[in-house]
Amino acid sequence: MTLVIRSVDEVRRFISERRSQGKTVGLVPTMGYLHRGHMSLVERCLEENDVTVVSLFVNPIQFGPGEDLDRYPRDEERDLSLLQDAGVDVLFAPEADEMYRPSHSTYVDEAAISFPLCGGSRPGHFRGVCTVVLKLFNVLLPDRAYFGMKDYQQLQVINRMVRDLNVPVEVRPCPIVREADGLALSSRNVYLSEDERRSALFLSKSLSAAKDAFDGGERSAFALADLVWSVLAEGEGLTPEYVEVRDAADLSEVADITGPVVVALAVRAGSTRLIDNVVLGE
Repeated sequence: MTLVIRSVDEVRRFISERRSQGKTVGLVPTMGYLHRGHMSLVERCLEENDVTVVSLFVNPIQFGPGEDLDRYPRDEERDLSLLQDAGVDVLFAPEADEMYRPSHSTYVDEAAISFPLCGGSRPGHFRGVCTVVLKLFNVLLPDRAYFGMKDYQQLQVINRMVRDLNVPVEVRPCPIVREADGLALSSRNVYLSEDERRSALFLSKSLSAAKDAFDGGERSAFALADLVWSVLAEGEGLTPEYVEVRDAADLSEVADITGPVVVALAVRAGSTRLIDNVVLGE
């Protein structure tokens, strides 16, 4: 039976009791509306820890003006059913006023990796991500925390925050989970019409083309990005926001590829913003 806790004080008591018994704690932070991608993180957390906590919190401070905070998909009852079937110990689902007091005025900024890619079009987004993730780490004191590689920049920002602030949490990256046709799983996929979903397949097709070219010997970042742009252009109704080839560790710009890189993109299919990536040269 998954215990639902909404209070910071109550979940702290639960964690303290389990730690006093010598148990390890794993955390899967989510904004809910769970899919197989989330559940792959949950499964790994269950395998590697004595206690598994899944947080469900649609974090208001990582959404900018005009973004989809109010219509972000929510279905806590369904999420809880999935977590109970999986054997999760705790669903931590606080309200916004439990996480942020009315006078809240302290935020966490990562000042390098946050700026390119999604940081360029979503100013303040990663400040919101870092702030809520550090708060969850402080409240839940996990030994390990699990993040999907679809949000690749987020993963690297959190890695940098943990390193720079000496946070005693092991960040565990987990592979992207895709539909059989290649579409990366995302809670926002529910927004897509049938036509938009068909067009969205060109995201993974474009990244596969870049991987094939890299495997064939192409080492020009410009050439790989240009190839991705050309494949995306075949998708009707797609509006690319960016296509970039960056160093896989620090997201710095790359010209000639001599080490691992990430090919990352953000594209709007209709009004829905989708992201995807592939890491090359690992």
